[in-house]
Amino acid sequence: MRFCSVRSGPIANVGVLGENGEIRLLSSRATDLVSLMPALMESARPALDDEPVSAAELAPPLHPGKIVAVGLNYRDHADESQVEAPERPLLFAKFPSSVTGPTDPIVVDPELFERADWEVELAVVVGRRMDRVPASETLDHVLGYTVANDVSARDVQFSDGQWTRGKSFNSFCPLGPCVVTVDELGAAGDLRLTTKVNGEIVQDDTTRSMIFDVPSLLEFCSHNFTLDPGDVVVTGTPSGCGEFMDPPRFLRPGDVVECSIEGIGTLTNSVVSATHASS
Repeated sequence: MRFCSVRSGPIANVGVLGENGEIRLLSSRATDLVSLMPALMESARPALDDEPVSAAELAPPLHPGKIVAVGLNYRDHADESQVEAPERPLLFAKFPSSVTGPTDPIVVDPELFERADWEVELAVVVGRRMDRVPASETLDHVLGYTVANDVSARDVQFSDGQWTRGKSFNSFCPLGPCVVTVDELGAAGDLRLTTKVNGEIVQDDTTRSMIFDVPSLLEFCSHNFTLDPGDVVVTGTPSGCGEFMDPPRFLRPGDVVECSIEGIGTLTNSVVSATHASS
């Protein structure tokens, strides 16, 4: 199944995206995908409305309890960053307040940073509590996958010496457009990822190029800390980031960023200035 979240005024209701693109809301009018996870992980299929919604503005498909991100998990990205590929997963955190929807704006604030960059990433949505789970059993604990853009303020990221602030500004984690359940995508081991900026392809690779695959990452994480239902593990980005272009290229107001993953969908986020966003 493909779960999404549909805005109706200040409320967002959980829906299911059909193969024909139609969205049907859950008959229960559930507002939180995480609250449904105990039943969904037992293969329960929620009841849906008979009629699709006529117009749908998509919200983030869920609001994670925590976001665990993985750095330098594609060898070509490590190479373009001019650093050695890690021998074990390199983890950092993004604050959940950075989450925004699949068509919401990315807000850049020149008073805080100047070098905002894009990073398309496969995001794993945890469905069942994970504590020291072996790789062979990790997918039994996964609800599904979605698309993330790990937007990064490179000047802040590198000047701070750690990455949390530069990765966690408001709107710096677009998620969506839906969560595709693990029964459709398995271990997600060979899915194409692309990023377009103003229609130009800047990232293009597959998850086959990840240094640490999804089961390995989840095993490593769950042996170091507990993963709870609704947590999201963002699995790294391929090469093609603007920071490492010649000359470097960064997100500016008016840009449109499209991050796509095969079998899941596309985030389409315009870039606006902080002044514009608050007016």
